[in-house]
Order: sequence, then C-alpha cells, then structure tokens
Amino acid sequence: MGNASTYRRRGFLLTALAFVWSAGLYAPYAAAQNLTPAVKPPDLATAMAKYRQELEAYLQARETYQATAKTYWASITEKRRLRSGKRARGAALSIDDYVLDQPPVYSGPPKPRDPSKPSEPSPPPPPYVPVVADFLAAAAAEFKFTPRTPRNDGEFKRAYVAAAAAAGLSKDQVVRIYSFEATGNGTYDLEAGLEYNKNGRAITTALGYNQLLATNSVEIVAENGERFIATLAATAQRLPDDDKKSLEKKLAIVRKMIAFAKSVPDDWNEHEVLAGTQKGLAIHALNLDLDFGPLLQTQKLLDSIVFARRKGFVRPLSAAELEMMNLTGDGNGFDMVTMPADWRDKVPTSNFFQPHGYADNPVARRNNVVAKLLAATDAVMDTEVKKPGAKELGADFP
Repeated sequence: MGNASTYRRRGFLLTALAFVWSAGLYAPYAAAQNLTPAVKPPDLATAMAKYRQELEAYLQARETYQATAKTYWASITEKRRLRSGKRARGAALSIDDYVLDQPPVYSGPPKPRDPSKPSEPSPPPPPYVPVVADFLAAAAAEFKFTPRTPRNDGEFKRAYVAAAAAAGLSKDQVVRIYSFEATGNGTYDLEAGLEYNKNGRAITTALGYNQLLATNSVEIVAENGERFIATLAATAQRLPDDDKKSLEKKLAIVRKMIAFAKSVPDDWNEHEVLAGTQKGLAIHALNLDLDFGPLLQTQKLLDSIVFARRKGFVRPLSAAELEMMNLTGDGNGFDMVTMPADWRDKVPTSNFFQPHGYADNPVARRNNVVAKLLAATDAVMDTEVKKPGAKELGADFP
C-alpha cells in the first residue's frame, strides 16, 4: 500500500511538472515557429450567397425541364385521343400516330443544400398501404364476413385452375401470367411488395395470383358479382345441408357487397374511391375466399380477352400480350398487341402510360420501346415458369 501511494504521488508531481513545462516553455516555441492556425470555414453570408446562386440555376433548369415534360406528355395524350378517334371511324393507323421520341430526362444541377439549416429535412414516410390483416379486419367489421381460406395453397390452385379452364383460359396464359405476377412461387394471399419478405412494406393493394388491386375487386364485383352469385347458388344446391347453409349465408353477405360496389357509376375513378374505404377493403378480402377468390382472379384476365374479342381480335392472346393489357389497361394493352411488328422497335412504351405510372415503372422505362417490353416480359415468364409454384399450377390443368 505504501509503495503504491508513493508511486501515485510521484506520478502526480511528474504530470504537474510536465504541464508547467508545456505551458511555460512550449508557447514561446510555438510562437517562434509561426504555426498556421486551422482554416476557418467560410462565414454564413458567403455560403448563403453561393447557395442562392446555385438555387437559382437549379430552379431555372427544373423549370425548363418541367415545361418540356409537360409538352411531351400533352402530346402523348393528344396522340392517344387521335388514335382512339381513328379506330372509332375504322380508319387505319400510321406510325406517326404515336410519339416517337423518348420522354425528357432531367439532366440539370442537383438541388443545393441550404447552409442556414443544420440538415435537410427527412422526406415524409410513404403512405401506409393496407395489408391482408386490414382486409380481413374490414370484412369482419363491415360485413361480418370471414373468408373460407384453403387448407394449403395447392387447394386454392386447384380451385383457380377449375375456374380459369371453365372460362376458356389456356394453361399457357394462366401459368405464365401467374409466373410473371406472382414470382412463380407466390401464394394466393401474396401482396405486392411482400413477395420476398412478409415483414416488409406493401407497395400497393395488389393481391393474389394475378395481383388484383382493391379497385379491381370493387369493379369486378360491381360488374360480375351477380353472375358469381348465380354460379355459386347452383353449386350450393348440390352440397350437403350444412355446407349448403354456410354457402348461402356467404352469398347473402356478398349481395350486400355488390350493392355497395354498385352504389356509384360503373367507372374506374368512382370505384377507386370506394376501394379506399373500409367497405372497399372488405370487398378485396373476397380474393382470399376459396369460393370467390378464383372467380375474381380469373375474371381479371377474362375481361381483357373479352375486350380484345369485342374489338375484332380473334386469335388467342399470348401470355405476354395478355399481360400488357393487365399491366397498362385494356385499351393501351390492346393498342400494343395490335401494333404491326415492324413498328414495335420504334414506338416508345411511354405512349401507353400516364406520366406518374411511367415514372413508377422501371421495367417500362428500361425496356423503353414496345418490342423490348414484350421481350422482357416473355424472358421473365421463361425464368419464373420453372419454379415449383408454377409447375404445381400447371400440373392441375387437365
């Protein structure tokens, strides 16, 4: 103890002496050496002047770009309107009826940072997208409805194949579109954004093998719900009493859903408003039901085929062509699939999108002409169709 105490005292004295030496002797030495002090940052006034100059250049560049983009997308809309008018009159289209330039891309300076603010504000979090749990909760709360879910995904696949085959869809169409939309391994309750991570963030309400949006579900129920009811009512008559009563109870609930879906004009924008309500989310839960889900998923594809036939398109649509109608809407998709082959490598994909839809679709931007987009779609299908889920679906076809 004594030695340790002595060492500590001696250590303290040595430290103190060192401090005195550095304070008393080193200062004159440093002054003599004329050491350069650290470079001071520019004052705020100078930084703000530079910032205002850069901000003005940025705003001018953005204004020029936005004006160019506005003109470009207005020409897309106008050309689309003119093509529609020509088709209505039975007039032939020419390649000049499309915009042949690619959309403008901003290439000016980046937005500068305001030096008067310690840091740029964080962007707001993306809006919450309802998930399967929300659809189920809404169905229970709004209609006292709980879907009859399958014991496993194979059971849903068999019911889906039965509905698709009865509607006249081919094995190639069904399996390849499932492969493209649901990764080749997707389950009946797969939602967009959660394909590879169930704990991730949903990006849209797109659900199931054909990725129906909540708006699709509301629209299909409004337009085809009564026919679904009639089909399942006939099925109910062949069931044992308990199963018959259960299905008839479900049909009574779905009739209330149909009435809600029909409470607005048969218009996509009107149905989109309904789809954002709790009752609309409840209708979307029908996709999870073993009786109604396969009918809704099938109808989405069948509607596109019926649209093409109504327009005089008689040959079967390939899976990639049918996917174009699924991806861009029936009108735009039909425009693409009826385009002469020698135009397809010249016509930009932007002709078939709205500005925000195009901006949110990296596949369409990367494969920026029709030929590339069709080829890329087929290539994805070729890969995903080899996965176990796609093979299982294909094996269920007669």
